[in-house]
Amino acid sequence: MGILWTIIIGFVAGVIAKLIMPGDNEPSGFILTTILGIVGAFVATYLGQALGWYRPGEGAGLVGAVVGAIIVLFVYGLVAGRSRRVV
Repeated sequence: MGILWTIIIGFVAGVIAKLIMPGDNEPSGFILTTILGIVGAFVATYLGQALGWYRPGEGAGLVGAVVGAIIVLFVYGLVAGRSRRVV
């Protein structure tokens, strides 16, 4: 049941992040949005544990997942923007 909640929270976080930070070179589709949110949750958990906001074994919530997804979306935009300019 934990993995199902991770996917649901990841999808919601990905959708919210894409609404907050729209752009032309963003990943689209149901699966990529879900992956964006899940990766964002992992990024938020890692950064939160490194900064001491979360205890070991404690994960980020929805707000943390959205912030992490925005960070991932920003980095994706930088990387995708560079690769499109080079070609």
